[in-house]
Amino acid sequence: MATLRTAKQALRKEIKRRVAALSDEEKQRQSLVLSRQLFRHPKYLSCKRIAVFLSMDDEVRTEEIIKDAFKLGKSCFIPRYESSSSHMDMLQLNSLQDMETLPLTSWNIRQPAEDDHREEALATGGLDLILMPGLGFDQLGRRLGRGKGFYDTYLERCIRHSKGKPYTIALAFKEQLCEEIPVDDNDVLIDEVLYEADE
Repeated sequence: MATLRTAKQALRKEIKRRVAALSDEEKQRQSLVLSRQLFRHPKYLSCKRIAVFLSMDDEVRTEEIIKDAFKLGKSCFIPRYESSSSHMDMLQLNSLQDMETLPLTSWNIRQPAEDDHREEALATGGLDLILMPGLGFDQLGRRLGRGKGFYDTYLERCIRHSKGKPYTIALAFKEQLCEEIPVDDNDVLIDEVLYEADE
């Protein structure tokens, strides 16, 4: 286990370095390319209930996706992380205005406050699609998260839900792709990784 942890830490450092070298313009450009790829994706087009992460500076921007999801009348859910554990809920986002008024966490991510009671996706109809953040990905759907296990734990809960596991799509800058991500049994594989392929 220790060697796996060391390998993951080294890889996290390397990917962070690669992403940090990207300009804001380049991050924005790749984000738009990926948003457009997603908008044509059959799983996105057919989903009614979608979970979207609110992006941090080193992640693919998801604002356009959230705008589009609302425009198409989809139910949109966003993560609320509990910093003291690996527990995360996916809570309903009501509108773009709603998103802009959410408080910022210490990680500089907007999320509903602890006392903000909203619909949790699994308490009602489950989810059809989850857009997955992460630091690194490989072509086989292995994902390198930030080490807290929020999404792996949440996907385990989804699998136990009557609706079953939603389809998962990761959004990745090209710089986040790796030959191979070291994983263990707790790491849940992603169905698909979207990135800008070199023509």
